[in-house]
Amino acid sequence: MEPLISVRNLNHYFGEGQLRKQVLFDISAEILPGEIVISTGPSGSGKTTLLTLIGALRTVQDGSLRILNQELRGAGAKTMMEVRRNIGFIFQAHNLLDSLTACQNVQMTLDIDSAVSGRQARERGIELLEKVGLGDRVNYLPGQMSGGQKQRVAIARALVHKPKIVLADEPTAALDKKSGREVVDILHQLAKQHGCAILLVTHDNRILDVADRILTLEDGRISSFTAGAMANTGHLMAALKRLHGKGDLKQHVASLSDAQFIDMLAHVTQEFEQFLETVDLANHMAAEDVLDEVLEAVTVKTREVLNADRATLYLVDPDRGMLRSKIAEQEGAEALEIRVPVGKGIAGRVAKTGESLNIEDAWSHPDFNREVDERTGYRTRSLLCMPVYNRKGEVFAVAQLLNRRDGLPFSRGDTERFAEFAKPLGVILEGCCLVAARSRPV
Repeated sequence: MEPLISVRNLNHYFGEGQLRKQVLFDISAEILPGEIVISTGPSGSGKTTLLTLIGALRTVQDGSLRILNQELRGAGAKTMMEVRRNIGFIFQAHNLLDSLTACQNVQMTLDIDSAVSGRQARERGIELLEKVGLGDRVNYLPGQMSGGQKQRVAIARALVHKPKIVLADEPTAALDKKSGREVVDILHQLAKQHGCAILLVTHDNRILDVADRILTLEDGRISSFTAGAMANTGHLMAALKRLHGKGDLKQHVASLSDAQFIDMLAHVTQEFEQFLETVDLANHMAAEDVLDEVLEAVTVKTREVLNADRATLYLVDPDRGMLRSKIAEQEGAEALEIRVPVGKGIAGRVAKTGESLNIEDAWSHPDFNREVDERTGYRTRSLLCMPVYNRKGEVFAVAQLLNRRDGLPFSRGDTERFAEFAKPLGVILEGCCLVAARSRPV
């Protein structure tokens, strides 16, 4: 899926000469169709500047900014105007014309489109007002409506021309809690229905849970997940919990190309390393669920990249001398629950010795435990088994792949590539274990 917004190494400056000041530093981000991304951070952090650049309201000075696959750096006035026509803008001030009805305020966006008749414009305006819950306020003037209702009219006006991108700058700042919640819920619903990308700038921590992702800016720079979590722990984890519940994470990882997957692993590993060193999250249960899904998504993707039937990740319990399957994924079937004594079977041997094993014929190997195959009817041919280390250099997990789908044994290249994936798996898994340990009652 191609991003509708793609920002790469974007820098921006205000002023000239000695008064020149940099306000955005090396910003990189992407927003996909159907995503709602919230940009948060302290005043003066560059949120609105970034929004106006994405909205083609400012000239791109340095870096790359692609909107709807159109590069804006160096773009002329005509190109900028064409991009703006595909964007819906919503601001803190609703900017409605007091002399026009709600429907007239909405349909005025279509007046410049010669292909849309006045009747069609009104019909579309009424349709959008009904979608935002104002079907009974079509002919009301702004002075006859509440602040929340006016902002809904502004949302309908931004969406009436079916934009591919919606940019909202503090749309809930002037609203009470109930009205603000209604406004962002409408935006979220319409983003999913229309497949548009929404970037919403806000200081309102009450609405962070509607986001698919949160982009935290500080002093013109994007903060890491860790910094965002430390600043907005409860709300950020609620947003991540929402993403986990929808199952979007696994689907997104599965859709990545091999190169994108490797890039994602590098980024996630860096974030989890910071997490292990610095973060003490308040909402441990939400965090544990999210981190587990990250782990599962990466394990499943590793299985697919290496063309294997099954992927299993065992967690070593040294106190009990056992391995238990934390992730045991097999295509087209439910995950298996497996227990293996340390030192027994292939995985148990790898846990004990720390050696990697690439076995062409599992049933002929003296350490292979046939019990699971005999119980499930599955026939293991070849397998790859790899130790997973924590930061202390201890084997605390074992990753295993079974049967290449093409019937061939795993190659040396497969072994080398599996080793590349095992390292980030270790960092992510250690993060999961840390959160799980902290969430247990003392």
